[in-house]
Formats: sequence, C-alpha cells, structure tokens
Amino acid sequence: MKVLGVTGMPGSGKSIFLDTAIEKSAIVVSMGDIIREKAKERGEDTGTTARKIREEFGQYIVSELTVERIKEILKEDTGANFILVDGIRSPYEIEMFKENFDNFSSVSVFACAKTRFERLVLRGRADDPENYDDFLVRDKRELGFGLGEVIATADYLLVNEDSLEDFQEQVREFMDALMD
Repeated sequence: MKVLGVTGMPGSGKSIFLDTAIEKSAIVVSMGDIIREKAKERGEDTGTTARKIREEFGQYIVSELTVERIKEILKEDTGANFILVDGIRSPYEIEMFKENFDNFSSVSVFACAKTRFERLVLRGRADDPENYDDFLVRDKRELGFGLGEVIATADYLLVNEDSLEDFQEQVREFMDALMD
C-alpha cells in the first residue's frame, strides 16, 4: 500500500483532494485531527497546541503519532490502495515519513491567497479566520512550521484554481496515474 502525504496552505483544497481520493480506495490519516485531539485534551486552541506540543516533544511529535496510526492500519487487511497523510506542515515530518515508509511520496495542493481566503470564509470552521488580517496571521504561523519548504519540495503539485468539478476530475486522474 502506498503512503502519500498531502500538503498545502489552509483553504487550498486538501479536503476536496482527500474526499475525492477516498473514491479510489484511500484511507485518510489526519495530522490535524491528532492536533485537534491533543488540543481538546489540553483545553487549548489548535494553533497553540500545534506550537506547544512541538516545543515540548520536538518537531517530530505529530508525525511520530501519525506514523504509529499508519503502522496500525497497515497491520489490517483494509483493501485500500493508499494511505493519505493529511496536513503535513514541516520538513521534519516529511523526513519522518520517508524514514518509516519506503513508498512515501508527497503532493501539494496549491491555490492563491485570495482564493484560499474566500474559501475559508465560506467554509466557516471554528479555526478559520474571520478577516484577512487573521488569515495572514494563520498563514504566517503555518509557514513558520516550514510548510513553504514542504510545498516547494513536494513530489507532485496540483493547482486548484478552477471549479470544484474540474479539481475533482484532476484528483481522480492523478490517483489513477499513481496506481499504474
């Protein structure tokens, strides 16, 4: 089973990528869910927890917890073709996955800042920005983790600036090509 890291800035379309890839027998392991679980345990917001757990346990902590989950999934006979790792944000995390999975590669989903901000406002998740200044603060925090380097060094890049349907078709074609 292939392990594929999915990365991109908030609002780029990672969730659409993941939802569409599930149609191709993929299992999603979300690093963000791991951080949200830890934030709930600690009574903190996700941004604070993401920063603090890395300070407390090192840059690899979220990837270490994710690797453990993936190894548990690999022990099962799921019938899946891929395990998709959602939310990789640092080069340290990429390094950890490459050390643990010989068949690991990464894909970056890209959309420009204006497009991403508009999507986040419409999405309205609890941790989404309420205004453009908050959006820029969040982007800066994400880039501070090393996300820009992860995006720049991804094995594959998908641009998501067109319609939802166009992007879903692009993802389907991409996943088909990876299975060949």
